[in-house]
Amino acid sequence: MYLALGLFAVFVALVLVTRQWLLHRECAPSKSEPFDGDVYRVGKAAIAERRSDSPRATVICMHGFVADMRYFTDYYSDPSLQLILLTSCDYHVPITGPRFRSAPWVKVPTEPEGSIPYDAAVLVQALEHLPRTDSIRVHGHSRGGAVVLEAARMRPELFARVEVVLEAPVLPQARPYTSSTAVQLWLLSFFVPLWRREPISQRNRGAWGPLENARKRELIMAFPFNPKRVATMVSNLQGIDDWMHERDASLYQYVQRGTVLVPGKDRVLDTHSMKESAQRAGPRLQVVPLEGCSHFPLWDRPDALPPLAFSEARPAAQA
Repeated sequence: MYLALGLFAVFVALVLVTRQWLLHRECAPSKSEPFDGDVYRVGKAAIAERRSDSPRATVICMHGFVADMRYFTDYYSDPSLQLILLTSCDYHVPITGPRFRSAPWVKVPTEPEGSIPYDAAVLVQALEHLPRTDSIRVHGHSRGGAVVLEAARMRPELFARVEVVLEAPVLPQARPYTSSTAVQLWLLSFFVPLWRREPISQRNRGAWGPLENARKRELIMAFPFNPKRVATMVSNLQGIDDWMHERDASLYQYVQRGTVLVPGKDRVLDTHSMKESAQRAGPRLQVVPLEGCSHFPLWDRPDALPPLAFSEARPAAQA
């Protein structure tokens, strides 16, 4: 009896120790790519600004859960764009030999690490200090959509003349396609190593939509490696759920114009609740349903994004 209890206690202790190790160990990053520009570290997040001598428009992008800044680079490849890409808190910066640069305006966010407000505080700094044109788009995908809305709540005056694109976004009072239970989140540290061995499998194939696009397949294969730690994934997932429940439609008052892309075949977020939430924004935001589209409109339906407006460049900001 006592021997059995002792062995059980040892087993439980081993499981708990193993879970803590899996939660907090840093994984190796996925393959990085060249990037012609500067990178600013902001706490445990980063802002990358692509070089552009005389930009005609500014685009600031915030990626979604387990994605990274490369989600946007093909679509916004026009060299006349000032492209500013954010990397979420405690995610790998997927740049080969990044050129890090310091700036006096950089401030480490005081919000909890891994939370939507943390990344929103980083986005606010990018929007306040880096744009060099009067034509500014802020584009958020999935969790990045919530980051955009949260940043607008923090500093509404910065969004007064900004166009927002919320692509398959996490929205106030919306829901995930399938909710994660507390038990599932607890077990995530044991699941992620298996996901890293087979990022695209029969178990998760439905979430990705069409995979004929080689670039899409390549970047989805990197998903489980983009956050440095499983603990960051857990914080992100808990934060998404909390944010959707705590925020309401009053958040839309802080954005003045833009587009919400709502995929009809989203297997990450619930389409009906996304559409219902977005429609509460009124005339500020045009809601565009995309029938048959997956959670990744930028890859599957790039034609659905509104065209960019262009303007003359302003002098570069001094770091």
